[in-house]
Amino acid sequence: MLEQIIQLAKHPLHQAQYRQQCRRQLDRDGVLVLENFLTPQALAAVLEEGKAHQHQAFYAQSQHNVYLLKPDASCDDHHPRNRTVVSSKGCITDEEIPADSALRTLYNATLFKDFLCEVLNEQQLYPYADRLSSINIHYAHTGQELGWHFDNSSFAITLLIQKPQGGGVFEYVKGLRNADAGEMNFAGVAEMLEGKREPERLSMMPGDLVLFRGRNALHRVTPTEGDVTRMLVVLAYNAEPGVSLSETARMTFYGRV
Repeated sequence: MLEQIIQLAKHPLHQAQYRQQCRRQLDRDGVLVLENFLTPQALAAVLEEGKAHQHQAFYAQSQHNVYLLKPDASCDDHHPRNRTVVSSKGCITDEEIPADSALRTLYNATLFKDFLCEVLNEQQLYPYADRLSSINIHYAHTGQELGWHFDNSSFAITLLIQKPQGGGVFEYVKGLRNADAGEMNFAGVAEMLEGKREPERLSMMPGDLVLFRGRNALHRVTPTEGDVTRMLVVLAYNAEPGVSLSETARMTFYGRV
């Protein structure tokens, strides 16, 4: 069924040469955009599912620092370590994704996971052990945004399903910190928070698959403008089996555990 979901002629996931090309680009740029990854039929079906289940979305707004850590008492509130930004969105969870959805077929497909493993340099990928976190659809209405932050995970996999009339732009600065070395680059983060440095901007269209390494890349999504909701699918995997998102995180993101 994958040929009904993925444009395999354009994205031959089984070919070693294509996989190596994708891996080189991701290693070089920290981001990989596979344009028109979904077939028009699959994109239309997923968009319809997203609209049909939008009333089930849990909406939340949070304030956080870019490191997604608790405040450091040794720094003042204006310090880049503690300065807060706002994130707001709606979300439906894996439980709301229909059993026959193209998203579920794609997520579980061996060919797709093998492709991801090779491109991401992972031995194997596993779903979340909890019932909420593996496949999510995010909704951003007018004024909703994702504030500047670094990811805790080493990679993110997303599909844009609906583009807003304006805003909703993915902005990023790769290599702004080195988390493994403990180098947080407060000066560089301060420049971004104060608008003193221009980020790179990612061009995404509905049906595009994006692989992004956000652990050391500061990134955000600008506020949505207009009446068209930005809809984005997140396909979340783990490198180890049996991993669940923490109950605190589930309450924050989904409003339930």
